[in-house]
Amino acid sequence: MILALPPQASPALGASLLRIALGLMWLSHAILLKLMTFGIAGLAAWMATQGLPPALAWPLVIAETLGGTLILLGLHGRWASLALLPVLMGATVIHAGNGWVFTSSNGGWEYPVFLLVASVAHILLGDGKLALKRSQA
Repeated sequence: MILALPPQASPALGASLLRIALGLMWLSHAILLKLMTFGIAGLAAWMATQGLPPALAWPLVIAETLGGTLILLGLHGRWASLALLPVLMGATVIHAGNGWVFTSSNGGWEYPVFLLVASVAHILLGDGKLALKRSQA
């Protein structure tokens, strides 16, 4: 017997699941990774080694936290995903020389590229159900 999907899947619920996962990812990277693991001083020092201004550490954490919250809540989440695309593009460029797998030394490019594609999918699909204010195209 072949397992079949229902003829009418729920795109709105799928979009919601994508939005919630993406929002939680941004929040976990901003709060758990950057603030609680590296700290602002550690993040700023790492940014300097990548040729980025250390003064961007706080704005980066704030953008990821605010954007992740907006995406998670579905409060103009598509616009937040669009606004955060440059962060993912920058992460891709920074990690491109490290190889494909993100567990490579200094992290690879596969995770930022996957998140970039997931963000574009969110922008195209919309916020889905249970969003506080769905973004208009």
